[in-house]
Amino acid sequence: MSALENFPRITPFLWFDSNAEEAVEFYLTVFKNSRRLDAVPNASDNTAPRPNALTIAFELEGLTFTALNGGPMFQFNESISFVIRCDSQQDVDDYWAKLTAGGSEGRCGWLKDKFGLSWQIVPTRLPDLIRHPKALQAMLQMNKIDLAELERAAQA
Repeated sequence: MSALENFPRITPFLWFDSNAEEAVEFYLTVFKNSRRLDAVPNASDNTAPRPNALTIAFELEGLTFTALNGGPMFQFNESISFVIRCDSQQDVDDYWAKLTAGGSEGRCGWLKDKFGLSWQIVPTRLPDLIRHPKALQAMLQMNKIDLAELERAAQA
């Protein structure tokens, strides 16, 4: 039986240059509920240095991903991102700190990690708070979402 038979019908497939192993190990440290599932060895015949794995299957918070050591032809961009639902400001702060390390901050809770993958760090309460025009305007000025500031703006 193929390992793929046990995967969900739809699985995000992430193209890395040659650092998929490093990326997977990094993501496994960011998310508490995570694990490495499987790897397909790189069987390339060329003699140039190459990654050990062609693909690596891993799981983050119950979502299965596959990372590919595909080469430098493609890079991530903001047209695809992953949303992390956060139940508290502490969750927002923790994910923000871990994922921006070596990466870059964006606006309105968006960031890029050190591999160029885009993430949205979103408090659970955000959709309700930004229904208030002043809270929406406050959020548009933020990089990392500040729940206390949004709550003050929503009540103003």
